[in-house]
Amino acid sequence: MKVFFRGIGEVIIPPVIYILMRLLWYTASKKFHYITDIGEEQHVCVCWHNELLMSPQAYRKIHKNHPASAIISSHSDGSLIAGTLNILKIRPLRGSTKKGARQVLLQAFKSIKSGEEVLITPDGPRGPRHSMSDGAIGIALKSKLPIFVMNYKAQKYWELKSWDRFVIPKPFTQIDFYIQSLSLEGMELETAKVYLREKMLENTIL
Repeated sequence: MKVFFRGIGEVIIPPVIYILMRLLWYTASKKFHYITDIGEEQHVCVCWHNELLMSPQAYRKIHKNHPASAIISSHSDGSLIAGTLNILKIRPLRGSTKKGARQVLLQAFKSIKSGEEVLITPDGPRGPRHSMSDGAIGIALKSKLPIFVMNYKAQKYWELKSWDRFVIPKPFTQIDFYIQSLSLEGMELETAKVYLREKMLENTIL
């Protein structure tokens, strides 16, 4: 019975989340700050876990039709995120770069080879908040792709008491999106992790 209701929830809840996302998106006053040019070049795309309500929408505004996939936790909560991203035409890759890493990384490289952009939260699925896992960096270095960074700051917002302090912008607030493309060419893994984390923290809610 528990499995049945979970299955029902996975069908019903993602469209509800999507509607909420779109309502907040359309009522907000949005300003996009392009720190660097993005263009249509293929990237590995990143945002913090607590920015997942708005950043995928910003991605789809910038890359409207680019084929994309996202690494999503195989946990039950991940099913709700996966269902919501599917509506945005972002294909879920189920797994984690910490748990079941080999399988999900193989999926990610296959997606990149097919021309998709891969979206990752470096501190997901369980944190610590604003930490930097090896996944996004490793994929970018091995595939020789730049990193597409999406961050935002909302003037007024709710902050959940979750591990990531998930951010929900309030209706009709102003949201500033910060977009940049970063090259990791020639960097070692640990150096690249420090560099990307510093860049992502420059334009986020701390």
